[in-house]
Amino acid sequence: MPLLGCATYQNKVQPAREALARHEYTKALEDLKPLAEKSSDDQLVYLLDYAVALQVAGQLKESNQVFMQADRLAELIDYQSISRIAGSLALNEEMIQYKGDTFEKIFINAYLAMNFLQMGQLDDALVEARRINEKYLKYRADEKQAFELNSFSKYLSAVIWEASRSYDDAYIAYAEAYKIDPGISTIREDLIRSAKLARRMDSYQDWKKKFPDVVEKKEWYERGLGELVIIYQQGWGPRKAPSPNGQSLPTLYPVRSETQQARLYLSDNMNYLSREVYDVQSAAIKTLQEDYGILLAKRVTGIATKAVLADQIRQKNQALGDLAYIAMLVSDRADVRQWSFLPQTIQIIRVPLAAGKYQFRLEGLDYGQSPTGEGLDQREVEIKSGQKKFVVWRSLK
Repeated sequence: MPLLGCATYQNKVQPAREALARHEYTKALEDLKPLAEKSSDDQLVYLLDYAVALQVAGQLKESNQVFMQADRLAELIDYQSISRIAGSLALNEEMIQYKGDTFEKIFINAYLAMNFLQMGQLDDALVEARRINEKYLKYRADEKQAFELNSFSKYLSAVIWEASRSYDDAYIAYAEAYKIDPGISTIREDLIRSAKLARRMDSYQDWKKKFPDVVEKKEWYERGLGELVIIYQQGWGPRKAPSPNGQSLPTLYPVRSETQQARLYLSDNMNYLSREVYDVQSAAIKTLQEDYGILLAKRVTGIATKAVLADQIRQKNQALGDLAYIAMLVSDRADVRQWSFLPQTIQIIRVPLAAGKYQFRLEGLDYGQSPTGEGLDQREVEIKSGQKKFVVWRSLK
């Protein structure tokens, strides 16, 4: 039954999360693969978790295959049948097929783009940038809240347009990301730089006046330079569990992470700190809070539905009706399904560099900027003139 199968979602994926944190990638993937391949009401959420695990394990092509399957499935199940909703009122919210939140659906294409960028497939990343914009326009037309529109995905699409030297598209995307979240740590210099590169001089001057403390750097505009772009996914997003104020309603609990920031060490003996561009935890919590009114109303309706059904049974058998009512109340648990393999925050490091080969490594830092022992071992990267090289790293400690 769907009720029994999906009520234990968090328990089912917890061993894989723990294995991933220990860097036991094979174990994590073996746990998640059968869940993701099985057709069920929960398949979408398992596909999303499995795709992230594949990315962390370095299996980027396989990760994108799963993300594409998840994207197609999310489109197919973006509706509910009357009978399934009625069943959820009588028994459990988890009887409804998992659809994913708005910011999660946009995230699918951002993850696809990140994988393509790591593999050096810029044209494919551009396809995902267009998909992000299509979803953004759709959800904005649906009057979704700003925190639901996933500013990181819009920001990433701007970086992709910039990598393809489509500077006007890049500027537009940066400006839209700013409208969604003016607090993005890098957005002020991004707006100034992209406006000038797009030759939108009126906008450039307006942003210069608005952000007088931003110091322009000449390397922003040197066409012969390449750029190393580190996309750092930090920690774990919050996890759903039954609310202490009502077991039939879910709440999100933050997951503590020791590693809070990343430091990039380059072969020129320079080091650079990551800067936050998206707070996944905040977006998830705000989305759930926005949904609370709907969830509460459905629970109130659900209690009434249970009472009606039990009364119908009592008319034939009093004892059986009483037992049915108790059983329906016991089964009424919070829906704790979520894309739980998302990070807590997404941060970025961008370094303009002359063409050449460089040695680099990443080091995870705690709240006091002391090393946590987590990092990316030293490796070599080749920077080409006028091109961007992307590296994606995830800390799990």
